[in-house]
Amino acid sequence: MINILTYNIHKGFDRYNRDFVLHKIKEHLQNAEVDIVLLQEIQGRHFHHESRISAWPDVSQFEFLADSIWPHYAYAKNAIYRKGHHGNAILSKFEISDWTNLNLSRFQRASRSMLHGKVELPEGRGPVHLLCVHLDLIGFERKRQIRELKLYIESTIDDSEPVILGGDFNDWHGGLGKSLESQLGMQEAYRELNGHYAKTFPSHWPMLRMDRIYFRGINLVNSFRMERHPWDELSDHLPLYARFTLG
Repeated sequence: MINILTYNIHKGFDRYNRDFVLHKIKEHLQNAEVDIVLLQEIQGRHFHHESRISAWPDVSQFEFLADSIWPHYAYAKNAIYRKGHHGNAILSKFEISDWTNLNLSRFQRASRSMLHGKVELPEGRGPVHLLCVHLDLIGFERKRQIRELKLYIESTIDDSEPVILGGDFNDWHGGLGKSLESQLGMQEAYRELNGHYAKTFPSHWPMLRMDRIYFRGINLVNSFRMERHPWDELSDHLPLYARFTLG
């Protein structure tokens, strides 16, 4: 059984971008009892916040969230600016044997990328490929990024190996998602069970279908949007959960 969560954490700030809530995010992520967390908009460094916010952790945000729960993690910085950088991260209870980052953005300050981590499951059950993605707000850029994703997956991952692709797709109407499913032979977990993508943005009144968990070569057991409380008080996105089995 693999329990997975994808979550855009808004750099550790609440939905209004006022209060620093990373400690609350950590508490509720740990209470979610998942094996793998795919994170977007996670802050690697921010020199200004580090000196001004007393609750800012002494380690990076991904190390702080991982703590002793997820001993294996990978982080890729993509949005790089004078005060620091942020990007995507994978936290895992399973060993990450290899990871790489595919930068999907043509703009330095935009964190649009795919972090690819290969995890090794216990008892020799084989590897699972985890793809943590954050796509662009602009439609034509998303289309280009989907093409890059398709080429990367086809050239890098064997058709026989399980793949989980999760993250913030910024695909409000779902058109690109359906083409992604058909081109790559993938299914989206929440849509497979409910007939439509989950509404995850904004967190206090979710109307837009932004976050997804696609999969292939693995069996879906369950998928749901995390309950609005307490998540609606944290990031501007709601987390999306899925459970899978192998074989």
